[in-house]
Amino acid sequence: MASAVGSAPSRAEVLSLFRSLLRTAAKFPDYNIREYTKRRTVDGFRQNRELSDPVAVAAAFAGGKSQLEIARRQAVVYSIYAPKAKSVMEIKAS
Repeated sequence: MASAVGSAPSRAEVLSLFRSLLRTAAKFPDYNIREYTKRRTVDGFRQNRELSDPVAVAAAFAGGKSQLEIARRQAVVYSIYAPKAKSVMEIKAS
């Protein structure tokens, strides 16, 4: 499923990257960081939606993969140092 260097990734690979970024965002224990990561993922994919040049698509995909690895590492770090109290946004109204 890995693309050759310089060739554009398939639609399935791009969607897999998108879902992986959203799943990683959901792992952040802090509400603000979790929502920021989700928003940044969606905005980044919307921004690059109209790319048609295979080289530009491959570069954007490679950038997304590197962002995924960064987000995965940061999710682990944030889980270690997670705040004890929940955010006001996370508290359910009873």
